[in-house]
Amino acid sequence: MVLLAVAGVTGLVIARKSGGPEEGKDKAAEKPLSFTEREVVRPQSLALPATVSFSGPLVAPGTAVVRAKAAGTLVSLSVDEGSRVRAGDRLGVIDLAELNARLNERQAQTEAARAQMSQAERTHASNQRLAEQQFISPNALDSSRAALESARAQYNAAQAQTETVRILVRDAALVAPISGIVAKRHALPGEKVSAEQQLLTIVDLRTLEMAGSVSTHEVSQLKPGMPVSLRVEGQDGVTPGKLVRIAPAAEAGTRSIGVTVTLNNQNEQLRAGQFASASVVLPAGTPRLTVPISAIASSSGQDYLWTVEQGKLMRRTITTGRRDAERGLVEVAEGLPADAQVLASRFDNLREGAAALVAPALAASASTTSAASAASAPKAL
Repeated sequence: MVLLAVAGVTGLVIARKSGGPEEGKDKAAEKPLSFTEREVVRPQSLALPATVSFSGPLVAPGTAVVRAKAAGTLVSLSVDEGSRVRAGDRLGVIDLAELNARLNERQAQTEAARAQMSQAERTHASNQRLAEQQFISPNALDSSRAALESARAQYNAAQAQTETVRILVRDAALVAPISGIVAKRHALPGEKVSAEQQLLTIVDLRTLEMAGSVSTHEVSQLKPGMPVSLRVEGQDGVTPGKLVRIAPAAEAGTRSIGVTVTLNNQNEQLRAGQFASASVVLPAGTPRLTVPISAIASSSGQDYLWTVEQGKLMRRTITTGRRDAERGLVEVAEGLPADAQVLASRFDNLREGAAALVAPALAASASTTSAASAASAPKAL
Protein backbone atom coordinates (compact mmCIF):
# COMPACT_ATOMS: atom_id res chain seq x y z
CA MET A 1 0.00 0.00 0.00
CA VAL A 2 2.85 2.39 0.84
CA LEU A 3 4.57 1.59 -2.47
CA LEU A 4 1.42 2.43 -4.48
CA ALA A 5 1.10 5.80 -2.75
CA VAL A 6 4.70 6.67 -3.48
CA ALA A 7 4.26 5.73 -7.17
CA GLY A 8 1.14 7.90 -7.48
CA VAL A 9 2.89 10.93 -6.00
CA THR A 10 5.86 10.43 -8.32
CA GLY A 11 3.60 10.22 -11.43
CA LEU A 12 1.80 13.42 -10.40
CA VAL A 13 5.10 15.26 -10.04
CA ILE A 14 6.28 14.05 -13.48
CA ALA A 15 3.00 15.04 -15.11
CA ARG A 16 3.21 18.56 -13.65
CA LYS A 17 6.76 18.98 -14.90
CA SER A 18 5.97 17.78 -18.43
CA GLY A 19 2.86 19.93 -18.75
CA GLY A 20 0.81 17.18 -20.44
CA PRO A 21 0.52 16.19 -24.12
CA GLU A 22 -1.84 19.06 -25.08
CA GLU A 23 0.58 21.70 -23.78
CA GLY A 24 3.39 20.12 -25.86
CA LYS A 25 1.28 20.35 -29.02
CA ASP A 26 0.50 24.02 -28.41
CA LYS A 27 4.16 24.84 -27.96
CA ALA A 28 5.01 22.99 -31.18
CA ALA A 29 2.31 24.88 -33.07
CA GLU A 30 3.60 28.22 -31.84
CA LYS A 31 7.16 27.47 -32.88
CA PRO A 32 8.10 29.77 -35.82
CA LEU A 33 9.37 28.42 -39.14
CA SER A 34 13.13 28.81 -39.40
CA PHE A 35 14.88 29.50 -42.72
CA THR A 36 18.64 29.65 -43.21
CA GLU A 37 20.42 32.47 -45.01
CA ARG A 38 20.92 30.19 -48.00
CA GLU A 39 17.15 29.79 -48.33
CA VAL A 40 16.51 33.56 -48.24
CA VAL A 41 17.75 36.10 -50.79
CA ARG A 42 17.41 39.83 -51.29
CA PRO A 43 16.50 41.31 -54.70
CA GLN A 44 19.42 42.52 -56.81
CA SER A 45 19.22 45.43 -59.25
CA LEU A 46 20.54 44.12 -62.58
CA ALA A 47 20.08 44.80 -66.29
CA LEU A 48 19.28 41.47 -67.91
CA PRO A 49 20.09 40.86 -71.60
CA ALA A 50 16.98 38.78 -72.11
CA THR A 51 16.62 35.95 -74.59
CA VAL A 52 13.23 35.05 -76.02
CA SER A 53 13.15 31.38 -76.97
CA PHE A 54 10.53 29.44 -78.91
CA SER A 55 10.37 26.38 -81.10
CA GLY A 56 8.39 24.87 -83.92
CA PRO A 57 8.57 22.90 -87.19
CA LEU A 58 10.08 24.08 -90.45
CA VAL A 59 7.61 24.61 -93.27
CA ALA A 60 8.08 25.38 -96.95
CA PRO A 61 6.03 28.42 -98.01
CA GLY A 62 6.83 27.67 -101.64
CA THR A 63 4.57 24.61 -101.88
CA ALA A 64 2.33 24.03 -104.91
CA VAL A 65 -0.30 21.34 -105.44
CA VAL A 66 -0.82 20.22 -109.03
CA ARG A 67 -4.51 19.45 -109.61
CA ALA A 68 -6.42 18.00 -112.53
CA LYS A 69 -8.28 20.82 -114.27
CA ALA A 70 -10.64 18.47 -116.06
CA ALA A 71 -12.01 14.97 -115.59
CA GLY A 72 -10.29 12.20 -117.46
CA THR A 73 -8.01 9.19 -117.23
CA LEU A 74 -4.49 9.74 -115.94
CA VAL A 75 -2.45 8.21 -118.72
CA SER A 76 1.04 8.72 -117.25
CA LEU A 77 3.17 10.58 -114.71
CA SER A 78 6.75 11.28 -115.74
CA VAL A 79 8.03 12.16 -112.24
CA ASP A 80 8.40 10.30 -108.94
CA GLU A 81 8.66 11.44 -105.34
CA GLY A 82 12.00 13.19 -104.93
CA SER A 83 12.29 14.16 -108.60
CA ARG A 84 13.53 17.68 -109.28
CA VAL A 85 11.43 19.72 -111.71
CA ARG A 86 11.55 23.20 -113.24
CA ALA A 87 8.65 25.55 -113.78
CA GLY A 88 6.95 24.66 -117.06
CA ASP A 89 8.16 21.03 -117.21
CA ARG A 90 5.55 18.52 -118.38
CA LEU A 91 4.68 16.17 -115.53
CA GLY A 92 2.27 13.74 -117.15
CA VAL A 93 -0.65 13.21 -119.53
CA ILE A 94 -4.39 13.10 -118.91
CA ASP A 95 -6.74 11.69 -121.54
CA LEU A 96 -8.93 14.67 -122.36
CA ALA A 97 -11.22 13.01 -124.91
CA GLU A 98 -14.36 14.55 -123.40
CA LEU A 99 -12.83 18.02 -123.22
CA ASN A 100 -11.51 17.77 -126.80
CA ALA A 101 -14.94 16.71 -128.01
CA ARG A 102 -16.45 19.74 -126.30
CA LEU A 103 -13.85 21.96 -127.99
CA ASN A 104 -14.75 20.53 -131.40
CA GLU A 105 -18.42 21.17 -130.67
CA ARG A 106 -17.74 24.79 -129.74
CA GLN A 107 -15.64 25.32 -132.84
CA ALA A 108 -18.47 23.97 -135.03
CA GLN A 109 -20.95 26.29 -133.33
CA THR A 110 -18.59 29.18 -133.98
CA GLU A 111 -18.41 28.34 -137.68
CA ALA A 112 -22.20 28.16 -137.85
CA ALA A 113 -22.50 31.54 -136.15
CA ARG A 114 -19.98 32.97 -138.59
CA ALA A 115 -22.00 31.72 -141.55
CA GLN A 116 -25.20 33.23 -140.14
CA MET A 117 -23.40 36.52 -139.59
CA SER A 118 -22.10 36.52 -143.18
CA GLN A 119 -25.60 35.89 -144.48
CA ALA A 120 -26.98 38.67 -142.32
CA GLU A 121 -24.30 41.06 -143.63
CA ARG A 122 -25.18 40.27 -147.25
CA THR A 123 -28.92 40.66 -146.59
CA HIS A 124 -28.45 43.97 -144.86
CA ALA A 125 -26.21 45.30 -147.66
CA SER A 126 -28.89 44.38 -150.21
CA ASN A 127 -31.60 46.04 -148.12
CA GLN A 128 -29.53 49.19 -147.90
CA ARG A 129 -29.40 49.40 -151.72
CA LEU A 130 -33.12 48.79 -151.96
CA ALA A 131 -33.80 51.43 -149.31
CA GLU A 132 -31.79 53.97 -151.29
CA GLN A 133 -34.01 53.23 -154.27
CA GLN A 134 -37.05 53.39 -151.95
CA PHE A 135 -38.11 49.84 -152.79
CA ILE A 136 -38.39 48.93 -149.06
CA SER A 137 -39.60 50.89 -146.09
CA PRO A 138 -37.31 52.29 -143.35
CA ASN A 139 -38.82 49.82 -140.88
CA ALA A 140 -37.68 46.90 -143.04
CA LEU A 141 -34.16 48.34 -143.11
CA ASP A 142 -34.16 48.68 -139.33
CA SER A 143 -35.23 45.06 -138.96
CA SER A 144 -32.43 44.01 -141.27
CA ARG A 145 -29.91 45.98 -139.20
CA ALA A 146 -31.18 44.39 -135.97
CA ALA A 147 -30.85 40.91 -137.48
CA LEU A 148 -27.26 41.68 -138.46
CA GLU A 149 -26.38 42.89 -134.96
CA SER A 150 -27.96 39.79 -133.43
CA ALA A 151 -25.95 37.53 -135.74
CA ARG A 152 -22.73 39.34 -134.82
CA ALA A 153 -23.51 38.97 -131.09
CA GLN A 154 -24.13 35.25 -131.49
CA TYR A 155 -20.87 34.87 -133.34
CA ASN A 156 -18.94 36.73 -130.62
CA ALA A 157 -20.59 34.58 -127.93
CA ALA A 158 -19.65 31.40 -129.80
CA GLN A 159 -16.08 32.64 -130.10
CA ALA A 160 -15.92 33.33 -126.34
CA GLN A 161 -17.25 29.87 -125.50
CA THR A 162 -14.72 28.28 -127.82
CA GLU A 163 -11.90 30.24 -126.22
CA THR A 164 -13.06 29.16 -122.75
CA VAL A 165 -12.87 25.49 -123.67
CA ARG A 166 -9.52 26.06 -125.39
CA ILE A 167 -8.17 27.55 -122.12
CA LEU A 168 -9.45 24.52 -120.21
CA VAL A 169 -7.59 22.26 -122.60
CA ARG A 170 -4.42 24.29 -122.22
CA ASP A 171 -4.63 24.39 -118.42
CA ALA A 172 -5.45 20.71 -118.23
CA ALA A 173 -1.93 19.92 -119.37
CA LEU A 174 0.12 18.72 -116.38
CA VAL A 175 3.01 21.18 -116.13
CA ALA A 176 5.06 22.22 -113.09
CA PRO A 177 3.89 25.61 -111.73
CA ILE A 178 7.13 26.17 -109.76
CA SER A 179 10.65 24.80 -109.61
CA GLY A 180 11.29 22.39 -106.78
CA ILE A 181 11.15 18.78 -105.67
CA VAL A 182 8.18 16.43 -105.97
CA ALA A 183 7.18 15.74 -102.39
CA LYS A 184 4.25 13.39 -102.96
CA ARG A 185 2.23 11.69 -105.68
CA HIS A 186 -1.49 11.56 -104.93
CA ALA A 187 -2.61 9.48 -107.92
CA LEU A 188 -1.34 6.64 -110.07
CA PRO A 189 -1.44 6.22 -113.87
CA GLY A 190 -4.62 4.54 -115.03
CA GLU A 191 -6.86 6.15 -112.42
CA LYS A 192 -9.93 8.10 -113.39
CA VAL A 193 -9.43 11.58 -111.96
CA SER A 194 -11.98 14.31 -111.40
CA ALA A 195 -11.67 18.05 -111.80
CA GLU A 196 -9.60 19.71 -109.01
CA GLN A 197 -8.31 16.36 -107.72
CA GLN A 198 -4.79 16.50 -106.27
CA LEU A 199 -2.15 14.77 -108.37
CA LEU A 200 1.26 16.01 -107.19
CA THR A 201 2.78 18.20 -104.48
CA ILE A 202 5.91 20.20 -105.36
CA VAL A 203 8.03 21.85 -102.65
CA ASP A 204 10.61 24.62 -103.07
CA LEU A 205 13.16 24.18 -100.27
CA ARG A 206 15.33 27.20 -101.07
CA THR A 207 13.44 29.29 -98.52
CA LEU A 208 11.98 27.82 -95.33
CA GLU A 209 9.97 29.23 -92.46
CA MET A 210 9.67 28.26 -88.82
CA ALA A 211 6.28 28.72 -87.21
CA GLY A 212 6.48 29.14 -83.43
CA SER A 213 4.67 30.86 -80.58
CA VAL A 214 5.75 33.09 -77.69
CA SER A 215 3.94 34.08 -74.52
CA THR A 216 1.97 37.30 -74.36
CA HIS A 217 4.37 38.91 -71.85
CA GLU A 218 7.34 38.39 -74.18
CA VAL A 219 5.89 39.29 -77.58
CA SER A 220 6.06 43.03 -76.89
CA GLN A 221 9.87 42.76 -76.90
CA LEU A 222 9.96 41.37 -80.45
CA LYS A 223 9.81 43.27 -83.73
CA PRO A 224 9.87 42.09 -87.37
CA GLY A 225 13.36 42.18 -88.82
CA MET A 226 15.18 40.99 -85.67
CA PRO A 227 17.94 38.40 -86.26
CA VAL A 228 17.17 34.91 -84.97
CA SER A 229 19.48 32.00 -84.17
CA LEU A 230 18.07 28.57 -84.93
CA ARG A 231 19.21 25.10 -83.97
CA VAL A 232 17.67 22.46 -86.21
CA GLU A 233 17.45 18.86 -85.10
CA GLY A 234 19.97 16.69 -86.89
CA GLN A 235 22.14 19.69 -87.84
CA ASP A 236 25.29 20.94 -86.14
CA GLY A 237 25.86 24.61 -85.46
CA VAL A 238 23.52 27.59 -85.58
CA THR A 239 21.47 28.60 -88.61
CA PRO A 240 20.76 32.33 -88.98
CA GLY A 241 17.22 33.53 -89.64
CA LYS A 242 15.07 36.64 -89.51
CA LEU A 243 11.80 37.34 -87.73
CA VAL A 244 9.35 38.34 -90.47
CA ARG A 245 5.83 38.16 -89.01
CA ILE A 246 4.06 38.44 -85.65
CA ALA A 247 0.42 37.41 -85.38
CA PRO A 248 -1.99 40.24 -84.46
CA ALA A 249 -3.87 38.17 -81.85
CA ALA A 250 -3.28 35.32 -79.43
CA GLU A 251 -4.26 31.80 -80.40
CA ALA A 252 -7.67 30.71 -79.17
CA GLY A 253 -7.58 29.11 -75.73
CA THR A 254 -3.92 29.97 -75.11
CA ARG A 255 -1.78 32.88 -73.96
CA SER A 256 0.57 32.50 -76.91
CA ILE A 257 1.03 34.54 -80.07
CA GLY A 258 2.35 33.05 -83.29
CA VAL A 259 5.61 34.26 -84.84
CA THR A 260 7.24 33.35 -88.15
CA VAL A 261 10.96 33.15 -88.88
CA THR A 262 12.39 32.83 -92.39
CA LEU A 263 15.75 31.25 -93.20
CA ASN A 264 17.80 30.84 -96.35
CA ASN A 265 18.24 27.24 -97.48
CA GLN A 266 19.85 27.58 -100.89
CA ASN A 267 21.93 24.41 -100.40
CA GLU A 268 18.72 22.53 -99.46
CA GLN A 269 20.35 20.80 -96.48
CA LEU A 270 17.28 21.41 -94.34
CA ARG A 271 13.94 19.74 -94.96
CA ALA A 272 10.38 20.79 -94.30
CA GLY A 273 9.03 19.15 -91.15
CA GLN A 274 12.27 19.26 -89.15
CA PHE A 275 11.93 20.68 -85.65
CA ALA A 276 13.92 23.80 -84.75
CA SER A 277 14.59 25.84 -81.61
CA ALA A 278 14.92 29.59 -82.06
CA SER A 279 16.26 32.31 -79.79
CA VAL A 280 16.25 36.09 -80.09
CA VAL A 281 18.83 37.94 -77.98
CA LEU A 282 17.49 41.29 -76.76
CA PRO A 283 19.73 44.19 -75.73
CA ALA A 284 20.22 44.79 -72.02
CA GLY A 285 17.45 46.93 -70.57
CA THR A 286 17.35 49.26 -67.59
CA PRO A 287 18.38 47.82 -64.22
CA ARG A 288 15.49 46.30 -62.28
CA LEU A 289 15.03 44.13 -59.23
CA THR A 290 15.78 40.49 -59.95
CA VAL A 291 15.13 37.30 -57.98
CA PRO A 292 15.84 33.62 -58.69
CA ILE A 293 13.39 31.94 -61.03
CA SER A 294 12.99 29.17 -58.45
CA ALA A 295 11.41 31.66 -56.03
CA ILE A 296 8.42 32.38 -58.27
CA ALA A 297 5.26 30.29 -58.47
CA SER A 298 2.05 30.80 -60.45
CA SER A 299 -1.60 30.45 -59.56
CA SER A 300 -4.66 31.44 -61.61
CA GLY A 301 -2.45 33.19 -64.15
CA GLN A 302 -0.66 35.33 -61.52
CA ASP A 303 2.97 35.11 -60.40
CA TYR A 304 3.75 35.31 -56.70
CA LEU A 305 6.53 34.68 -54.19
CA TRP A 306 6.98 34.41 -50.41
CA THR A 307 8.77 36.92 -48.20
CA VAL A 308 9.65 37.13 -44.52
CA GLU A 309 8.47 40.48 -43.14
CA GLN A 310 8.45 41.44 -39.47
CA GLY A 311 8.70 37.84 -38.37
CA LYS A 312 5.82 36.62 -40.55
CA LEU A 313 5.36 34.99 -43.94
CA MET A 314 3.85 37.22 -46.66
CA ARG A 315 2.56 36.11 -50.05
CA ARG A 316 3.24 38.85 -52.61
CA THR A 317 1.70 38.96 -56.08
CA ILE A 318 4.25 40.35 -58.54
CA THR A 319 4.61 41.34 -62.18
CA THR A 320 7.59 39.72 -63.87
CA GLY A 321 9.67 40.95 -66.78
CA ARG A 322 12.70 39.58 -68.57
CA ARG A 323 14.11 36.16 -67.78
CA ASP A 324 17.72 35.01 -67.96
CA ALA A 325 17.57 31.22 -68.10
CA GLU A 326 21.35 30.80 -68.04
CA ARG A 327 21.72 32.76 -64.78
CA GLY A 328 18.37 31.64 -63.39
CA LEU A 329 17.08 35.17 -62.76
CA VAL A 330 13.86 37.00 -63.55
CA GLU A 331 12.96 40.68 -63.36
CA VAL A 332 10.29 41.85 -60.92
CA ALA A 333 8.62 44.95 -62.33
CA GLU A 334 6.00 45.47 -59.61
CA GLY A 335 4.98 44.15 -56.22
CA LEU A 336 8.28 43.74 -54.39
CA PRO A 337 10.23 46.20 -52.19
CA ALA A 338 13.98 46.46 -52.68
CA ASP A 339 14.84 45.35 -49.13
CA ALA A 340 12.53 42.33 -49.03
CA GLN A 341 13.68 38.94 -47.75
CA VAL A 342 12.55 36.46 -50.43
CA LEU A 343 12.40 32.70 -50.07
CA ALA A 344 14.73 31.48 -52.81
CA SER A 345 12.91 28.18 -53.32
CA ARG A 346 9.31 27.05 -53.39
CA PHE A 347 8.12 25.41 -50.17
CA ASP A 348 4.95 23.39 -49.66
CA ASN A 349 2.17 24.11 -47.16
CA LEU A 350 3.18 27.70 -46.40
CA ARG A 351 0.56 29.83 -44.71
CA GLU A 352 0.41 33.60 -44.98
CA GLY A 353 0.85 35.24 -41.59
CA ALA A 354 2.65 32.29 -40.03
CA ALA A 355 5.56 33.10 -37.73
CA ALA A 356 8.93 32.85 -39.48
CA LEU A 357 12.51 33.86 -38.88
CA VAL A 358 15.82 33.81 -40.75
CA ALA A 359 18.55 32.03 -38.82
CA PRO A 360 22.13 32.90 -39.85
CA ALA A 361 23.82 29.80 -41.17
CA LEU A 362 27.09 30.39 -39.29
CA ALA A 363 25.31 31.19 -36.03
CA ALA A 364 23.12 28.17 -36.37
CA SER A 365 26.10 25.88 -36.98
CA ALA A 366 28.03 27.47 -34.08
CA SER A 367 25.09 26.97 -31.75
CA THR A 368 24.85 23.35 -32.80
CA THR A 369 28.57 22.82 -32.18
CA SER A 370 28.38 24.47 -28.73
CA ALA A 371 25.40 22.35 -27.78
CA ALA A 372 27.20 19.21 -28.89
CA SER A 373 30.31 20.17 -26.91
CA ALA A 374 28.27 20.89 -23.81
CA ALA A 375 26.52 17.57 -24.13
CA SER A 376 29.84 15.70 -24.37
CA ALA A 377 31.64 17.62 -21.57
CA PRO A 378 31.89 15.85 -18.19
CA LYS A 379 29.63 17.13 -15.42
CA ALA A 380 31.14 18.69 -12.30
CA LEU A 381 30.61 16.78 -9.08
